[in-house]
Amino acid sequence: MELRHLKYFVAVVEEQSFTKAAEKLFIAQPPLSRQIQNLENELEIQLFERGSRPLKTTAAGLFFYQHAVKLLSNAEEIKSMTKRMGAVDRVITMGFVGSLLYGLLPRIVYLYRQQHPHLKVKLVEMNTMEQIQALKEGRIDVGFGRLRISDPAVRRVKLRDEPLVVAAHSAHPIVQRKSGVYMADIADQDMFLYPNTPEPNFSTQVKSIFSECGLEPKNVNLVREIQLALGLVAAGEGICVIPRSADTIRFPHLHYIPILDPDAVSPIFLTTRNLDASEEVLALFDSIYQVYGLEGIPFQRQLYDQVRQDDEAES
Repeated sequence: MELRHLKYFVAVVEEQSFTKAAEKLFIAQPPLSRQIQNLENELEIQLFERGSRPLKTTAAGLFFYQHAVKLLSNAEEIKSMTKRMGAVDRVITMGFVGSLLYGLLPRIVYLYRQQHPHLKVKLVEMNTMEQIQALKEGRIDVGFGRLRISDPAVRRVKLRDEPLVVAAHSAHPIVQRKSGVYMADIADQDMFLYPNTPEPNFSTQVKSIFSECGLEPKNVNLVREIQLALGLVAAGEGICVIPRSADTIRFPHLHYIPILDPDAVSPIFLTTRNLDASEEVLALFDSIYQVYGLEGIPFQRQLYDQVRQDDEAES
């Protein structure tokens, strides 16, 4: 059995037709049919229900398809990783969501560069969903994001939970509550959330927190990015919920108030490929936790230690 046989089989399953699969693979249908028949003979099982329209897999065929997809994904991952390992100039490419630039990410990357001068570090802004795909395709090596997205091809480690705050104009009544407000206090306010890109995204996360508190914000406007949202808040158009690290963004008459609900946090995740046990990626954790230690930010070091132990066990 060769990888091409798996590719042929997966194409037939996904297209539900030998004719369409052959067109997708740029081969003639008779050779494709023979390859699938040879595969069935080798496995000594029937992979497709004969005479079904559209074409359907048997129970054994469905099982084989699920594992074939994983094997093909792993093969592509190994190929992309091997190419990167063989590069003369070692490059580590990091995907990140834009809001993290207002927090500790710049310090982490700078420290990492100082401690690993032989590496070229490249930063690429992309949302969390794009990061997952870029990791699997080998276009980035690590991703920094805020969303809990599960995928069997990647490993996700939560670095910390960042508190959320409310941005409001100095004339807004909630500014008087300097000690903080609750989600229930702002649910009925005119509110800007961002981004307005396809969900899930940060706005989805904020709405989920409202939902977990048994609330539903009534007057929500989605805008493109955080700077636009805060500019509108500074103009007195409404309020905005943002991660606390973004309170470094300054506009005249703009104030930030803590949110007191314990669940009003935005997690920060570092995501890598499951098979990536490179020292460069593992060393990035050291730089992260050094910065966290200097800032007095609590973190769960044992998660990183478990990652290293898992990689050592696999090797």
